[in-house]
Amino acid sequence: MSTFKCIEEIDTWKEAVELAIEMYQITNSDKFKYDFTLKDQMRRSSLSISSNIAEGFERETQKEFIRFLFFAKGSCGELRSQLYISQRIGYISKEDYDSFNTICKTLSSKIQSLINYLKSLK
Repeated sequence: MSTFKCIEEIDTWKEAVELAIEMYQITNSDKFKYDFTLKDQMRRSSLSISSNIAEGFERETQKEFIRFLFFAKGSCGELRSQLYISQRIGYISKEDYDSFNTICKTLSSKIQSLINYLKSLK
């Protein structure tokens, strides 16, 4: 399978965990206090990124790992949409949106690079 021995060796996973922690922190603001749906969805999509990387890693085949990496990549897109809405309705600042959007795009690109790397091992 992959050349990684444990999930903690994958920098992309570590970055996804950090993003999830930051989403928990930003959605703790008063602006999200009564918007349980958006708050929950942003937390779920951010958690889904690192969770899918981890779940795919623990699967038995390279093909399954790649499949779950695509799920993680999709969750990055989902979170970007939620961040955009949050900024447009005034829950987060334009600066926070720009910063998190860049983080999501970079993370998505790194996930794609990991997919490409794993595909090259075949």
